[in-house]
Amino acid sequence: MAANNVGLPAGVSKEQAYGMAETEMEYRVELFNRLLNTCFNKCIDKRHKEAELNMGENSCVDRCVSKYWAVNGIIGQMLSAGQRPM
Repeated sequence: MAANNVGLPAGVSKEQAYGMAETEMEYRVELFNRLLNTCFNKCIDKRHKEAELNMGENSCVDRCVSKYWAVNGIIGQMLSAGQRPM
């Protein structure tokens, strides 16, 4: 039995580990989709004149993603410390 749980924390079954991994993946996909929608709506011109992003759109997306990750990190730190985000 112990050989099947190599690398898992004590008391965590293989099924529990899979469940936790699945939940984490769902969270990551949801986070990515929210980031994508937020930055796309904020930065990309709705008229799509060109196939490529222009310099302004590139800069906006870069700043938007950077800020989104920074805020997500701050909220994660607050939650892990037991604090409530504003």
